[in-house]
Amino acid sequence: MRPLSLPLFLVAAAFVAAPLSAPVHAQPASAAQAKEGWYKHIVDFDFVKPHAELPRDDKAALLVDSRPAARRYDIGHIPGAINIPDTQFEKLAPQLLPADKNALIIFYCQGFDCDLSHKSAFKAEAMGYTNVKVYAAGIPDWEAKGELLSVSTAYVKKLLDEKADFMLIDSRPARTFEKGSIPGAVNIPDTQFEKMTDKLPADKNKMLVFFCGGLKCDLSSKSARKAKALGYTKVFVYAEGYPAWQAATGASSSTAAPASAQPTATGTAASSGVIPIEPGKEKGSISAASFERILKENPNQIVIVDVRDEKDVKKGTFPGAINIPINDLEKKLATLPKDKPIVFTCATGARSGEAYDTVKMLGAGLQAYFLDAEVTFKDGGYSIKGR
Repeated sequence: MRPLSLPLFLVAAAFVAAPLSAPVHAQPASAAQAKEGWYKHIVDFDFVKPHAELPRDDKAALLVDSRPAARRYDIGHIPGAINIPDTQFEKLAPQLLPADKNALIIFYCQGFDCDLSHKSAFKAEAMGYTNVKVYAAGIPDWEAKGELLSVSTAYVKKLLDEKADFMLIDSRPARTFEKGSIPGAVNIPDTQFEKMTDKLPADKNKMLVFFCGGLKCDLSSKSARKAKALGYTKVFVYAEGYPAWQAATGASSSTAAPASAQPTATGTAASSGVIPIEPGKEKGSISAASFERILKENPNQIVIVDVRDEKDVKKGTFPGAINIPINDLEKKLATLPKDKPIVFTCATGARSGEAYDTVKMLGAGLQAYFLDAEVTFKDGGYSIKGR
């Protein structure tokens, strides 16, 4: 008998291993469309990814996780997704789905063997929504691509209440952390991550949960990816972050000195046409009202430095602002003018505050302020929500 070209045990092993190297959730979306009972508009990972990036873009689609809350959504979902379990769709959808019936909505669940997202998509269409999609490959595909999962407020609270063996990490700057954080959190600012890795656990299998200033903040996702690169195997983000924790628990930040106790800017005589810079509540900050007035009436009297990453600035920034990402600021301080006040901005006040601290620490001789506010850029404009 002619010998086999491959030993039988290798053939068998290859047969068993094949599903692992080419899992069913890696099928192209077109193959998934043919399954009976599925929603007609199927999208893939590449379509979904831009809508799940942090900081969250206001133009991003609404991501809806159709799985049950406690056993699925809470313990790991696509960052920014809301939870409408299909079994509670009729109850929750009218409250949580957008008023705009043309808004893009993407439903997902537990992969190709899960039909919850398809059921919910049909229900949303019946409600009059015209731009509904289903990410049929769902969470298994998202994880297989190496993407981060986010945990919910309820799950973070559960871990803390049960004194679970995990590390909760606040990725915001120290000055922001000191104003208030989640009890038990360790502060490792993202900009200091490489210098503070000694704070991370020796056990690479220990669960790590990173958070920052909410869906407009990407510091936690940056740090989480760095932790994964170091070999940590159970890395999550709490994408909704401290704002969601405050809203859910009633936690309050420490109060800063009142504006009246802070010095005002000098050399701002009205006769010169220069608008006085009014301080905000936090030391070193400019009030949102003062900043907006200057932008409207005399924008050339200040230099605005947006310290967000370039990719975020491309989506929108203040007129005339220059971009120096916070990680590059220290080496570029010498390029900033000393004859005008400089106002550092970001999306939440965290990185702009850190930029102010950097200037004060290095004694660069700059007239520095920072905008301590929630800032949203949309359709070429902006909105500022002061603190």
